Amino acid sequence: MANITAKDVAALRAKTGIGMMECKKALVEANGDVEEAIKILRKRGELKAEAKAATRIAADGIVDIMKDGNVTAMIEVNSETDFVAKNASFQEFVKNLLKTIIANKPADLDALLASEYVDGSATVEAKLKEMIFVIGEKLSIRRFVVVEGVTSTYIHGTGSIGVVVSFDVDAAVAEKDEFVAFAKNVALQVGAYPTPYLDRESVPASVIEEEKNILMAQIANDPANAKKPAQIIEKMVSGRIGKFYDNNCLLDMSYVKDDEIKVGKYVENTAKELGAAIKVTGFHRFEKGEGIQKREENFADEIAKLTNKQ
Repeated sequence: MANITAKDVAALRAKTGIGMMECKKALVEANGDVEEAIKILRKRGELKAEAKAATRIAADGIVDIMKDGNVTAMIEVNSETDFVAKNASFQEFVKNLLKTIIANKPADLDALLASEYVDGSATVEAKLKEMIFVIGEKLSIRRFVVVEGVTSTYIHGTGSIGVVVSFDVDAAVAEKDEFVAFAKNVALQVGAYPTPYLDRESVPASVIEEEKNILMAQIANDPANAKKPAQIIEKMVSGRIGKFYDNNCLLDMSYVKDDEIKVGKYVENTAKELGAAIKVTGFHRFEKGEGIQKREENFADEIAKLTNKQ
């Protein structure tokens, strides 16, 4: 039988947040093996821990990217606090998820959760539950993307925004420093100015039709336009649709480092300089916690809840 010391118990408690006596019992049962003791504690308390975590909101976390050869993966994993997002074990978990994604290329989140975790110890879903138990916060794998081919990536800060841009370009050209710098600038553009569409052809006809209807209504409701002929109204709508493209299509936007030209022109100029065909074929942009409604509570409310006073 292993000699269980107070230091061993304290170390397990620090990892799990479980009481000292429960930690000691688990270590004795696991014959001093910390990892086995964690599994034992999970079996005893995981449902309680998960149910507790499920009621909370995970709106923090990180976006991370990994490249392996011609495969690029990007993922957003959410936690409740930035403290956990900075935790080394959480960050390692995210890196391992990216390795798992690159190895398996799962079609969706369900397929990822069912995939074998990169170290072969369990499924991704089981590993996620283990991390929730050990860290003590709600964690959520929100979304991921896998892209094959030539890409450029950008991570803002410590993982608040991630970008992957895809290019159709000759492999030899893609290796040139000039192309790498150009591609990085396009990724920076996407990071700085989020936009839903790549180019005009990417915008669904239904979206343009709806936008035209809105513009027509705006113009009709302006008394200054009451006596303008139909041809003038059409030109006004056309001009405003042009502005819609400028604000919503990457290649029509002003280039972030030179607002005298558009991104599409920057691509064209770079292609001429390198004497090669270059095409931006798509992009993905993840922003940490985007669209997740954060729970806002003040200190007085928290105290009232603890004392059952509202």
